[in-house]
Amino acid sequence: MSAPFELPDTQPPLPSPWKPPPAAADRPLRADSRLERVLRSGRFAVTAELNAPDSADPEAVYRNALVLSEVCDAINATDGSGANCHMSSLGCCALLTRAGYEPVLQVSARDRNRIAIQGDLLGAAALGVRNVLCLTGDDVTAGDQPQAKRVFDFDSLQMLRTARIMRDKGVFLSGRKLTTPPRFFLGAAANPFVPPFDFRPLRLAKKVEAGADFIQTQYCFDIPRFKSYMEQVRDMGLHEKVYILVGVGPLRSDRAAEFMRTKVPGVWIPDEIVERLKKTPKKLKKEEGIKICIEMIQQVREIEGVHGVHIMAYRQEETVAEIVHRAGLFPRARARRSGHVAESRA
Repeated sequence: MSAPFELPDTQPPLPSPWKPPPAAADRPLRADSRLERVLRSGRFAVTAELNAPDSADPEAVYRNALVLSEVCDAINATDGSGANCHMSSLGCCALLTRAGYEPVLQVSARDRNRIAIQGDLLGAAALGVRNVLCLTGDDVTAGDQPQAKRVFDFDSLQMLRTARIMRDKGVFLSGRKLTTPPRFFLGAAANPFVPPFDFRPLRLAKKVEAGADFIQTQYCFDIPRFKSYMEQVRDMGLHEKVYILVGVGPLRSDRAAEFMRTKVPGVWIPDEIVERLKKTPKKLKKEEGIKICIEMIQQVREIEGVHGVHIMAYRQEETVAEIVHRAGLFPRARARRSGHVAESRA
């Protein structure tokens, strides 16, 4: 039997100097997923979150997915977001693939050890899931069951390396050979909006080195901060090594904004955004929140190295569709297995 793969507790130094990657069209297909093909084509991609229901009824998943599928290139199935329990991401993805949708499996290291993670990855691949987002996960104290035991056998970097080893080497971490390796387009999260700011591009570089093919960021409400982050990303050549999708989302009101920036881990909303909503009449606050989201999309779309947006709108699937239309991102490109996409205004 082959020797097992070791995942060091301390991460190896970043490769230096950075070498320019081959053109996107020349890169080998990782999974040939719709999301991968759209990004490789150079189209501006749109993904969105399907918030897993507190229900065993599959119609709760299908109902929300139907709205998102018309305006998105892929649908993220959240995995215990905010450390709260909902239908599992794997369960949602099974339903989505059954209905012909393009899912992104989110996997949180908080709740699984390495054995469960590898098993879930194989199960997802067998179900037809081709996109995987590797997350460390919010701590259990952020959720409504803080007495839950933490696992954290891996962090997101180690999970990425594990998935890449399974895909590219065709073995488990133990060294045992896989009969059929999974094909995954691997993703990770990034948060450019929390200090230490100079560390954030370095953290991104480690995720790219670990195997990330695409990145979805935390909510972006601070354009100047994000522009500064992307300058560092471009200086390191990372924008040519990984596809970056910027997280955006509508705010229902100033109260919602205050809740998010004080209660949701990792979310940063500048005072001027909150003040803008406070000055808006009550009946127009939701509309103003949508306008802010559209403005963010239009601004990040002009930043070099941004390849798409990831829209997060908790229980607001219809609002996601409205945002995509009003932001000029519809109709979506229709990717084909040839690796090309049909013409569209997106």
